[in-house]
Amino acid sequence: MDDTSKRWRFPQHDPDRIAALETRASISPILAQLLIGRGIASLDQVRAFLDMKLTNLREPDLLPGLPEAADRILAAIRARRRIMVYGDYDADGMTATALLVNCVRLLGGDVGSHVPNRLDEGYGLNDDALRTLARDGASLVISVDCGITSVQQAETARDAGLELIITDHHELAEELPRAAAIVHPRLPGSRYPFGGLCGAGVAFKLAWALCQRASSSQKVSPHMRDYLLAALGLAAIGTIADVVPLLDENRILVHHGLASLSQTPLVGLAALLAVTQLSERSRLTSEDMGFTLAPRLNAAGRLGQAALGVELLTTQDAERATTLAQYIDRLNGNRETLERSIFLAANKVAREEFDPPHDPALVLAGVGWHAGVIGIVAGRLAEKYHRPVVMISLDPVSGRPGVGSARSAGGLDLHQALSACRDHLVSFGGHAAAAGLRIDAARVDAFRADFCEFVASEVCDANRVAEIRIDAEAPLSQLTLRTVEQIEQMAPFGAGNPRPVLCASGVELAEPPKRMGGGERHFSGRVSQHGVTLRSVAFGQGEWVDALGDHAAPLDIAYRPVINDFRGRRSVELHLVDWRRAVAG
Repeated sequence: MDDTSKRWRFPQHDPDRIAALETRASISPILAQLLIGRGIASLDQVRAFLDMKLTNLREPDLLPGLPEAADRILAAIRARRRIMVYGDYDADGMTATALLVNCVRLLGGDVGSHVPNRLDEGYGLNDDALRTLARDGASLVISVDCGITSVQQAETARDAGLELIITDHHELAEELPRAAAIVHPRLPGSRYPFGGLCGAGVAFKLAWALCQRASSSQKVSPHMRDYLLAALGLAAIGTIADVVPLLDENRILVHHGLASLSQTPLVGLAALLAVTQLSERSRLTSEDMGFTLAPRLNAAGRLGQAALGVELLTTQDAERATTLAQYIDRLNGNRETLERSIFLAANKVAREEFDPPHDPALVLAGVGWHAGVIGIVAGRLAEKYHRPVVMISLDPVSGRPGVGSARSAGGLDLHQALSACRDHLVSFGGHAAAAGLRIDAARVDAFRADFCEFVASEVCDANRVAEIRIDAEAPLSQLTLRTVEQIEQMAPFGAGNPRPVLCASGVELAEPPKRMGGGERHFSGRVSQHGVTLRSVAFGQGEWVDALGDHAAPLDIAYRPVINDFRGRRSVELHLVDWRRAVAG
């Protein structure tokens, strides 16, 4: 088992409410039970959740700040001014950048892009980069997935003669930048009903508005409609990769974006789907994006090659796309090797120098840890120990500040925690769940003490135990293909709408489990209950093979049921979440 025990939490179910919703909404009993368990209990709520028509997207001009931004961009296109899209180096930033570059190009604009090098420039708008863009002839800069806290950089852009339009979705600071226009779903004073759009979602809304204006109608021209349908694929990848809630408009964007990626992907995405063998799937899921496609784009950014990721998403040259897709796939392999190495080193530091089961948080620093990978490792450690984790990469040779990535656990608001410790930091930014920072090496110990003290005051003991929410109990005999297909109606799954977790009691191993995958990191086995045997896997849990290899007693298992579609053959498979020795009675 893992280093900390997990608490299984079972919701209360009301059979009468389930039966009533089943009848009113004409849905299956299992779907009614799962929806009620997530607070979706009325007929209107069910319809809003399950009905994912594109027409349910809100008109783009309702997004705060968007009308002025769209008018200014279209005017710049028609005046043949040089436009630069300034993005971020993660998958959300790359897809948002590509989405707007493709749009402005479609509308006849003179457009290019700049994505900062993660290792040299860091996140967000950069003074030197803005001055360089101005010297190279740029007139209008559109930020995507960044810029909302860039007060000083907005002044630099103004001084350099740049018109700056900021589109972002990150946390707001006390002061807004002085830009020509700011597009943000949670802009102060606005009442936009859904604040959960990611950078690519905001960019999609802006592109949609540009196409409407260029068509002089809310109904866009056929070739612009084709562009927007393809752009949904980019918006879907960005939405899934950025782990924003897959609710409301995000559900619609992802649902139709996945269909677009299956049917009419962009040239570069078609190449990446082929390299990852996802092109062989009859349908794509949010998990395919989150665990296969998005990590490859992120790998390019983490290893300082985000510009190649944007090129892949904007190229029309199939041969170039194949070359780029193969290279980015190899970068992901390099990223995985780095990640495994740093995880082993960081976990050793955590065990030898700290007390993970009892410390309120972990702040780990190491020389030479790759700054592009520490965020992934922080996430793995946060999940392993159920503690907030800050990973800091130090570079004593250069004398530059250390680069840190943080991941939350136990309900801690990381942005608030870093704000409380800001006196120790050179800079910081991010979300409640994930954040980045820069810190001088001499301040690490003091920061660690204050950060841990803040976490201890904010996270109660009960929240320091990892909890698994069980949606329902379901013996293996109930897991027919039809039942799992009914559960799939809740897709797309992800943040805010996780794939349901079910449990089964008194399960036995049908055969000794095995390790699988690169580095033998994953668990593979077959489980049986009352004569029904199903394949089960657990990603990243290869050590379970040792723990379960000689375990003959019955088990209780928590799992997510999925449909494995392999070469046209569809079967039910279990993705194990946790296990424990069977609870008697």
